[in-house]
Amino acid sequence: MAHEDFKKRIRDDWRDSLNAILARARSLGERAVLAFDLDSTLLDNRHRQARILREYGEAQAVASLAACGPEHWTSGWDMRDAMRACGLEEAQVQAHFPEARRFWGERFFTSEYCEVDEAIDGAAAFTHAVVATGARLVYVTGRHEGMREGSVACMRRHGMAVPDDARVLLLMKPTLREDDDAFKREAHARLGRLGTVVAAFDNEPTHANDYRVRFPEATVIHLATDHSGRPVTLLDGIISVPHFTLVS
Repeated sequence: MAHEDFKKRIRDDWRDSLNAILARARSLGERAVLAFDLDSTLLDNRHRQARILREYGEAQAVASLAACGPEHWTSGWDMRDAMRACGLEEAQVQAHFPEARRFWGERFFTSEYCEVDEAIDGAAAFTHAVVATGARLVYVTGRHEGMREGSVACMRRHGMAVPDDARVLLLMKPTLREDDDAFKREAHARLGRLGTVVAAFDNEPTHANDYRVRFPEATVIHLATDHSGRPVTLLDGIISVPHFTLVS
Protein backbone atom coordinates (compact mmCIF):
# COMPACT_ATOMS: atom_id res chain seq x y z
CA MET A 1 0.00 0.00 0.00
CA ALA A 2 1.43 3.39 -0.99
CA HIS A 3 1.92 5.85 1.81
CA GLU A 4 -0.14 9.01 1.71
CA ASP A 5 1.81 12.10 0.71
CA PHE A 6 0.93 14.30 3.67
CA LYS A 7 2.73 17.27 2.17
CA LYS A 8 -0.19 17.58 -0.24
CA ARG A 9 -2.40 18.42 2.76
CA ILE A 10 -0.44 21.59 3.56
CA ARG A 11 -2.56 24.66 2.82
CA ASP A 12 -1.16 28.03 1.84
CA ASP A 13 -2.57 29.58 5.03
CA TRP A 14 -0.98 27.07 7.45
CA ARG A 15 0.89 29.84 9.29
CA ASP A 16 -2.44 31.39 10.24
CA SER A 17 -3.20 28.26 12.25
CA LEU A 18 0.03 28.56 14.23
CA ASN A 19 -0.58 32.24 14.93
CA ALA A 20 -4.16 31.47 16.01
CA ILE A 21 -2.84 28.87 18.46
CA LEU A 22 -0.50 31.43 20.03
CA ALA A 23 -3.34 33.94 20.27
CA ARG A 24 -5.60 31.44 22.05
CA ALA A 25 -2.80 30.42 24.40
CA ARG A 26 -2.21 34.08 25.18
CA SER A 27 -5.88 34.56 26.03
CA LEU A 28 -5.86 31.62 28.47
CA GLY A 29 -2.41 32.31 29.94
CA GLU A 30 -1.39 29.86 32.67
CA ARG A 31 -4.44 27.66 32.06
CA ALA A 32 -3.25 26.82 28.53
CA VAL A 33 -1.33 23.63 27.74
CA LEU A 34 0.46 22.94 24.45
CA ALA A 35 1.91 19.50 23.74
CA PHE A 36 4.79 18.76 21.36
CA ASP A 37 6.35 15.54 20.17
CA LEU A 38 10.11 15.63 19.57
CA ASP A 39 11.26 13.28 16.79
CA SER A 40 10.29 14.62 13.35
CA THR A 41 8.13 17.26 15.02
CA LEU A 42 10.54 19.67 16.71
CA LEU A 43 13.73 17.73 16.01
CA ASP A 44 15.05 16.13 12.83
CA ASN A 45 16.71 12.82 13.66
CA ARG A 46 18.04 12.12 10.15
CA HIS A 47 21.49 13.27 11.27
CA ARG A 48 21.39 10.64 14.01
CA GLN A 49 20.23 8.00 11.53
CA ALA A 50 22.98 8.95 9.10
CA ARG A 51 25.67 8.91 11.77
CA ILE A 52 24.73 5.37 12.77
CA LEU A 53 24.71 4.09 9.21
CA ARG A 54 28.04 5.83 8.56
CA GLU A 55 29.58 4.14 11.57
CA TYR A 56 28.21 0.78 10.45
CA GLY A 57 29.70 1.37 7.00
CA GLU A 58 33.05 2.22 8.55
CA ALA A 59 32.96 -0.88 10.77
CA GLN A 60 32.10 -3.13 7.82
CA ALA A 61 34.34 -1.34 5.29
CA VAL A 62 31.38 -0.47 3.05
CA ALA A 63 32.49 2.83 1.54
CA SER A 64 29.08 3.92 0.21
CA LEU A 65 27.50 3.54 3.67
CA ALA A 66 30.48 5.22 5.34
CA ALA A 67 29.56 8.29 3.27
CA CYS A 68 25.89 8.29 4.39
CA GLY A 69 24.35 11.70 5.06
CA PRO A 70 20.94 12.96 6.19
CA GLU A 71 20.06 13.60 2.56
CA HIS A 72 19.92 9.83 2.03
CA TRP A 73 17.02 9.50 4.51
CA THR A 74 14.26 10.86 2.31
CA SER A 75 11.47 8.27 2.36
CA GLY A 76 10.79 7.69 6.04
CA TRP A 77 12.52 5.54 8.62
CA ASP A 78 13.27 2.39 6.61
CA MET A 79 17.03 1.90 6.71
CA ARG A 80 16.88 -0.21 3.57
CA ASP A 81 15.70 2.80 1.57
CA ALA A 82 18.62 4.83 2.92
CA MET A 83 21.02 2.05 1.97
CA ARG A 84 19.65 2.08 -1.57
CA ALA A 85 19.97 5.87 -1.68
CA CYS A 86 23.61 5.49 -0.64
CA GLY A 87 24.20 3.31 -3.69
CA LEU A 88 23.94 -0.28 -2.48
CA GLU A 89 22.52 -2.89 -4.85
CA GLU A 90 19.47 -4.80 -3.63
CA ALA A 91 21.44 -7.95 -2.81
CA GLN A 92 23.83 -5.89 -0.68
CA VAL A 93 20.94 -4.21 1.10
CA GLN A 94 19.40 -7.54 2.04
CA ALA A 95 22.78 -8.95 3.11
CA HIS A 96 23.65 -6.04 5.38
CA PHE A 97 20.24 -5.09 6.75
CA PRO A 98 19.92 -7.57 9.68
CA GLU A 99 23.30 -6.67 11.18
CA ALA A 100 22.89 -2.98 10.39
CA ARG A 101 19.51 -3.01 12.14
CA ARG A 102 21.05 -4.58 15.23
CA PHE A 103 23.87 -2.03 15.14
CA TRP A 104 21.27 0.75 14.84
CA GLY A 105 19.22 -0.61 17.76
CA GLU A 106 22.19 -0.40 20.10
CA ARG A 107 22.73 3.29 19.35
CA PHE A 108 19.59 5.09 18.20
CA PHE A 109 17.82 5.15 21.58
CA THR A 110 20.71 6.67 23.54
CA SER A 111 21.52 10.13 24.88
CA GLU A 112 24.86 10.18 23.10
CA TYR A 113 23.32 9.79 19.68
CA CYS A 114 20.13 11.84 20.07
CA GLU A 115 22.22 14.86 21.04
CA VAL A 116 23.23 15.28 17.37
CA ASP A 117 19.66 15.84 16.13
CA GLU A 118 18.93 19.08 14.30
CA ALA A 119 15.99 21.40 14.91
CA ILE A 120 13.06 21.65 12.53
CA ASP A 121 12.94 25.11 10.94
CA GLY A 122 11.45 27.66 13.33
CA ALA A 123 11.06 25.15 16.17
CA ALA A 124 13.22 26.95 18.74
CA ALA A 125 11.58 30.33 18.21
CA PHE A 126 8.13 28.77 18.35
CA THR A 127 8.76 27.07 21.69
CA HIS A 128 9.77 30.44 23.14
CA ALA A 129 6.72 32.08 21.59
CA VAL A 130 4.60 29.50 23.42
CA VAL A 131 6.34 30.15 26.74
CA ALA A 132 5.88 33.92 26.23
CA THR A 133 2.10 33.46 26.17
CA GLY A 134 2.23 32.22 29.77
CA ALA A 135 1.08 28.75 28.71
CA ARG A 136 2.57 25.48 29.86
CA LEU A 137 4.68 23.74 27.21
CA VAL A 138 4.83 19.97 27.50
CA TYR A 139 7.14 17.81 25.41
CA VAL A 140 5.45 14.40 25.04
CA THR A 141 7.84 11.94 23.46
CA GLY A 142 8.22 8.22 22.93
CA ARG A 143 11.87 8.60 23.96
CA HIS A 144 12.68 6.91 27.26
CA GLU A 145 14.24 8.37 30.40
CA GLY A 146 17.68 7.08 29.42
CA MET A 147 17.62 9.68 26.63
CA ARG A 148 16.70 12.65 28.82
CA GLU A 149 20.19 14.08 29.21
CA GLY A 150 20.95 14.00 25.49
CA SER A 151 17.50 15.29 24.58
CA VAL A 152 17.80 18.31 26.87
CA ALA A 153 21.35 18.96 25.69
CA CYS A 154 20.09 18.96 22.11
CA MET A 155 17.26 21.37 22.98
CA ARG A 156 19.72 23.68 24.70
CA ARG A 157 22.13 23.56 21.75
CA HIS A 158 19.38 24.67 19.40
CA GLY A 159 18.06 27.38 21.71
CA MET A 160 14.74 25.70 22.45
CA ALA A 161 12.82 26.20 25.68
CA VAL A 162 14.29 23.62 28.07
CA PRO A 163 12.39 21.69 30.76
CA ASP A 164 12.22 23.42 34.14
CA ASP A 165 9.68 21.13 35.87
CA ALA A 166 7.32 24.09 36.15
CA ARG A 167 6.17 25.78 32.95
CA VAL A 168 8.12 23.49 30.60
CA LEU A 169 7.82 19.74 31.11
CA LEU A 170 9.35 16.73 29.39
CA LEU A 171 7.26 13.53 29.58
CA MET A 172 9.20 10.39 28.60
CA LYS A 173 8.64 6.65 28.75
CA PRO A 174 10.11 5.12 31.93
CA THR A 175 12.06 2.56 29.87
CA LEU A 176 12.60 1.68 26.22
CA ARG A 177 10.31 -1.35 26.53
CA GLU A 178 7.03 0.57 26.87
CA ASP A 179 4.87 0.85 23.78
CA ASP A 180 4.93 4.36 22.28
CA ASP A 181 1.23 4.45 21.44
CA ALA A 182 0.13 3.29 24.89
CA PHE A 183 2.52 5.69 26.64
CA LYS A 184 1.28 8.67 24.66
CA ARG A 185 -2.35 7.85 25.41
CA GLU A 186 -1.51 7.75 29.12
CA ALA A 187 0.32 11.06 28.75
CA HIS A 188 -2.78 12.60 27.16
CA ALA A 189 -4.72 11.99 30.36
CA ARG A 190 -2.01 13.78 32.33
CA LEU A 191 -2.13 16.72 29.92
CA GLY A 192 -5.84 17.11 30.56
CA ARG A 193 -5.17 17.41 34.28
CA LEU A 194 -2.61 20.18 33.75
CA GLY A 195 -5.07 22.63 32.20
CA THR A 196 -6.82 23.37 28.92
CA VAL A 197 -5.10 21.69 26.01
CA VAL A 198 -5.01 24.38 23.33
CA ALA A 199 -2.95 22.52 20.75
CA ALA A 200 -0.97 19.34 20.17
CA PHE A 201 1.79 18.77 17.62
CA ASP A 202 2.93 15.39 16.28
CA ASN A 203 4.30 13.94 13.06
CA GLU A 204 2.86 10.48 13.60
CA PRO A 205 -0.68 10.19 12.17
CA THR A 206 -1.73 7.66 14.84
CA HIS A 207 -0.74 10.03 17.63
CA ALA A 208 -2.25 13.08 15.93
CA ASN A 209 -5.52 11.15 15.59
CA ASP A 210 -5.41 10.19 19.26
CA TYR A 211 -5.06 13.86 20.19
CA ARG A 212 -7.96 14.76 17.93
CA VAL A 213 -10.22 12.24 19.64
CA ARG A 214 -9.06 12.98 23.20
CA PHE A 215 -9.10 16.80 22.87
CA PRO A 216 -11.75 17.72 20.27
CA GLU A 217 -11.62 21.42 21.24
CA ALA A 218 -7.87 21.63 20.69
CA THR A 219 -6.09 22.40 17.43
CA VAL A 220 -4.12 19.35 16.33
CA ILE A 221 -1.13 20.09 14.13
CA HIS A 222 0.49 17.36 12.07
CA LEU A 223 4.10 17.90 11.01
CA ALA A 224 4.35 16.69 7.41
CA THR A 225 7.99 15.65 7.79
CA ASP A 226 8.30 11.86 8.01
CA HIS A 227 6.72 9.09 10.04
CA SER A 228 6.89 5.38 10.81
CA GLY A 229 5.14 4.40 7.59
CA ARG A 230 2.01 2.88 9.09
CA PRO A 231 -0.88 3.33 6.61
CA VAL A 232 -2.96 5.65 8.78
CA THR A 233 -5.23 8.39 7.45
CA LEU A 234 -5.40 11.65 9.37
CA LEU A 235 -8.79 12.51 10.83
CA ASP A 236 -10.74 15.51 9.59
CA GLY A 237 -9.82 18.77 11.24
CA ILE A 238 -6.12 18.01 11.69
CA ILE A 239 -3.90 20.65 10.10
CA SER A 240 -0.66 19.69 8.37
CA VAL A 241 2.30 22.08 8.41
CA PRO A 242 5.85 21.77 7.00
CA HIS A 243 7.70 23.46 9.89
CA PHE A 244 7.35 26.28 12.44
CA THR A 245 8.77 29.34 10.69
CA LEU A 246 6.07 32.01 10.96
CA VAL A 247 7.49 34.44 8.41
CA SER A 248 7.54 33.36 4.78
